[in-house]
Amino acid sequence: MILNVSGSNEQLAISPERLIVAGYTARDEAAVAEHIAELEAIGVPRPAGVPAFYDLDPALLTTDGVIEVDGPSTSGEVEPVLVRHGGRYFLAVGSDHTDRDLERADIAASKAACPKPLGETVVEIGTGMSTLDWDSLTAVSSVDGWTYQKGAVATLRHPADLLERMAAAVGEISGDLVLFCGTMPLLRSEFTYGGYWRMHLELPAGTLLAHAYETKRRSL
Repeated sequence: MILNVSGSNEQLAISPERLIVAGYTARDEAAVAEHIAELEAIGVPRPAGVPAFYDLDPALLTTDGVIEVDGPSTSGEVEPVLVRHGGRYFLAVGSDHTDRDLERADIAASKAACPKPLGETVVEIGTGMSTLDWDSLTAVSSVDGWTYQKGAVATLRHPADLLERMAAAVGEISGDLVLFCGTMPLLRSEFTYGGYWRMHLELPAGTLLAHAYETKRRSL
């Protein structure tokens, strides 16, 4: 998979050793507990720990504009994504597309059932993430032209914090890594199963990391 570094002509040919999707990453622990209770009420099982870390197949990552899904009840969600390549860190935008029917039985399986779209353009944030102004970022997603999510990334745990917690949960990861850093609440408080998804991260100075994709049913 080829990613383009914003502000330069550099291209990254990435083949990450691990793909980790983090869930329940809000800084407000009371809000996380409330969200878990809401999901539990509609049949989504309670996670074993918070934040939760789902270790998925890196082959799920894609920059394609069309992804295939198994059923009608799937949906995306905008996430800031940390990419570590050759010891350097980059920020991207992605979507943790998930099978919501399967989620009621097995969260990890529901995430593994769908590709994980990733924007082709990334911003380098330094080996120690020192240039990442996390609290100034805004994340937005839409489905079929309707705004689905919009919120400040400051509500989520900083990726440096997530890396430490991830190591405690799944062990140290020394090689190349893609880490989905979590998302914000849905504006309508319910999943929408649309066909066209668009998401972006708004960075300071007007930089935009964006990606769009369509879903289609997988042929049997």
